[in-house]
Amino acid sequence: MTDIDDAKGGVRRRVWALLDAHSAGRRGSVYGKIPDFTGADQAAHRLAGLSAWQGSRVVKSNPDRAQAEVRLNAVQDGKRVYMAVPKIAGTKPFFDLDPSQSHVIWEEAVTAEGAARYAQRVGLEGMRPIDVVVCGSVAVNREGVRLGKGAGYSDIEIALLGQAGLISAETMIVTTVHDLQVLDEPLPEAPHDVRVDAIVTPQEVVFCRPGPRRLGIAWEKMPTEKIAAIPVLRRLQEEA
Repeated sequence: MTDIDDAKGGVRRRVWALLDAHSAGRRGSVYGKIPDFTGADQAAHRLAGLSAWQGSRVVKSNPDRAQAEVRLNAVQDGKRVYMAVPKIAGTKPFFDLDPSQSHVIWEEAVTAEGAARYAQRVGLEGMRPIDVVVCGSVAVNREGVRLGKGAGYSDIEIALLGQAGLISAETMIVTTVHDLQVLDEPLPEAPHDVRVDAIVTPQEVVFCRPGPRRLGIAWEKMPTEKIAAIPVLRRLQEEA
């Protein structure tokens, strides 16, 4: 474990403990998870009011419960939603939530469990360019530095989409979090970490000014165990 990893772990533990101390989880303790926070529905509603969201047609989202209302709002607004398969598994690592499918019970389909029942899976070659990327976070600061729960999947997904030309420097990257997850302090950051353009909480919207966005996979930084475990990464490395 590097010094940055150790520092990130310390921030995560502090934020999880803070949220639990304030009973901020909708379903009990948030420790060790992307927090499913009280007010997640309000944050989703606030996000839906942003002009960048209203002008979007295609959204990529993480599969966590905290962003379920975000995904539901998207499909109900007629947006196509690509939701990451847990652990980016398989050669088709995204669920395709197509709002034109009238038979779908969307309240169920936008959950990780429901998507596996209702949605087709799709690979990078079958996806449309993405207007908004939604991330789950454990902590984030007002400069846009975010920490997930430590597995690194969100950054890998964004790298994959950039490699495939599905996101650009203009694609909005946003996270929805509890107000207690927004920290007024520097956060540990690795060179390949992806910052967010906006933070949406139940109470406010914070627009950030992240630096240049690397579009594509930093192979020199990609752990070999991740490449071995994620089929689409293995294929892209072989083709590189």
